[in-house]
Amino acid sequence: MIDPTALQTLWFILIAVLFLGYFVLEGFDFGVGMNVAALGKGDSERRRTILRTIGPVWDGNEVWLLVGGGAMFAAFPQWYATLFSGFYLALLLILLALIVRICAFKYRDKVDNAAWKNMWDVMHVIGGLLPALLWGVAFSNIVAGVGIDENLWVTTSLLGLLTPFALLGGVVFVLLFWLHGTLYLTLRTDGAIRDDANRLAGKLIYPTIVGGAIYLVWAQIAYSNTALTWIPLVIAALALIAVVPLNRMRREGLAFGATALAIAMATIQLFAGLFPFVLPMTGASVADPGHSLTVANASSTEHTLMVMTIAAVVLLPIVLAYQVWTYWVFRHRVTADEGPLPGSGLARKARDSYREAFGQ
Repeated sequence: MIDPTALQTLWFILIAVLFLGYFVLEGFDFGVGMNVAALGKGDSERRRTILRTIGPVWDGNEVWLLVGGGAMFAAFPQWYATLFSGFYLALLLILLALIVRICAFKYRDKVDNAAWKNMWDVMHVIGGLLPALLWGVAFSNIVAGVGIDENLWVTTSLLGLLTPFALLGGVVFVLLFWLHGTLYLTLRTDGAIRDDANRLAGKLIYPTIVGGAIYLVWAQIAYSNTALTWIPLVIAALALIAVVPLNRMRREGLAFGATALAIAMATIQLFAGLFPFVLPMTGASVADPGHSLTVANASSTEHTLMVMTIAAVVLLPIVLAYQVWTYWVFRHRVTADEGPLPGSGLARKARDSYREAFGQ
């Protein structure tokens, strides 16, 4: 079964959009975590200021992963099951890294001790670097294909997943998220941290362009099922190249928007090039899919997909509206001085209530 129905195609697109949102939003969280080491410079208060930039939003950004994983489980249960049969350890490590990062946010400032804070700062770096690396490896293997037997179990070993293409994908994800998070800091901080972030972004952009170009062209030529995905690839490349002059001119908002666009276009290229498969068998093609999982043969029933569609139409706008409001309320620049924050009385009350509830 290769030809999907309209609902099956719709839910494949929705899952792609959910992961796109996750990579764009959680991507800068990962980058900020990496910058605890890169820009923290051994200064505990400086690191605390860096972390405060994502304090009110990181948990909301993770919702995109929860919804994306839940949608995959409900809409394409066979995709979910087969994926975990081969990627269990990698996905478990991602989960553990995210849990450790949550603990780091909650416990870092509970004890006024330098060694205690340094330990949790290391956890922040791990919580940013490790998931970015593993997501790159995992998605590269999904795009390239894995061994799948007649029982729809992944037969590729853990070492077999560490191919040159997958490892390159891991490095590119790390570089892209690190750059994205660095540019986010140029928007949300002031003073020395802002200046250092701009300088670091100016250095990171060049290896990101080179690595990203090699990776996306490799994915397009070797694994894409359609020539149309050259379009998002070119847009992603132009967006990354545009960061160079934008960073030099200190057009920080546009530079951050360019990396967000590059991540979005790269995600579109990978998912669109994968279609009509969701997890191809190594060497599979549309003409000879083998034991590959496709949008058609891995999905739930039409009735299930219809119920999910109705729920998504009702609930998704509410979630989006809440997240937009959260970013608007916490849009001010963060400094080491925690004096009165700008904004209306309502905005200040919302910020104070959030910090009281979450200890941030």
